[in-house]
Amino acid sequence: IHLATENEQHLSELPEQAGCFKETRIVEFIFLLSEKWHLDESTRYQAVELLERFMIKQVEQMCGDRGNSKGHDQGQRSSWSSVREQITNTFVLRLVSCVQLASKLSLHYNRVTSDTALKFLQSLKYSYTKQDLLESELAVLNTLHFHINVSSPLAYVELLLEVLGYNGCLLPAKPLHQICVQLLDFCYLTRESIYDILLKIAIENSTPSKLQIAKFLTVKEDFMLLAVGVISAGVFILSPRHWEQVVEHLNCITGITPQSIMEFSYAVVKRIVGSTTP
Repeated sequence: IHLATENEQHLSELPEQAGCFKETRIVEFIFLLSEKWHLDESTRYQAVELLERFMIKQVEQMCGDRGNSKGHDQGQRSSWSSVREQITNTFVLRLVSCVQLASKLSLHYNRVTSDTALKFLQSLKYSYTKQDLLESELAVLNTLHFHINVSSPLAYVELLLEVLGYNGCLLPAKPLHQICVQLLDFCYLTRESIYDILLKIAIENSTPSKLQIAKFLTVKEDFMLLAVGVISAGVFILSPRHWEQVVEHLNCITGITPQSIMEFSYAVVKRIVGSTTP
């Protein structure tokens, strides 16, 4: 109930730019960095979500500040150019700070220290200092008003798997968890194409309008839907005979319709096998 409430609140407060900083290259960078530093599974998703929330807030603040000082079109263009330059110059530093903060939230023994982060940044030819790192972490914390401990989609997946087990759904727990994590990675890395398939299924049209794309934003950012879709696709791949039973269970637990769960599974599996397969 707590996760469902948190998810509903998250969806009710979505900014228009949600998802802008979840493009494949950024997600891949964070995943590879988390792997390099041997961080636990939840950290990489937490870092992606943290960076996304921070960057949108930062851009809003910077554009707001500049917009107040310059009102003409030419001024606004140069203002946006300046904002863009500032974002570009500090982006990798902010990304590393978000991974650092996520590692601290996970309470994992492999927490990323300033020395580790600094060594990595220096290997990329950046000349940051420990003070720069500290100020960057504080910038993220202040911009988000220290509200950084938000549940990642993995928390939704793991809790739903626990509930399925408690409800007597006899599934191979460890292999299913492993495949769900792999599918969650896959959904993050191929996010746009999966949701593009889902949108076209939902509107029964291959050319969605701008309004339909805008309204679909809440679907793209729905962690509960992502979690049930990942579990459903995992069961379909691992134990097809249990698939319909699990979809029914997930429907009872979350209230998400069996059709929506099945459509999400279809979009994921279709993306995995490729569009040429019937």
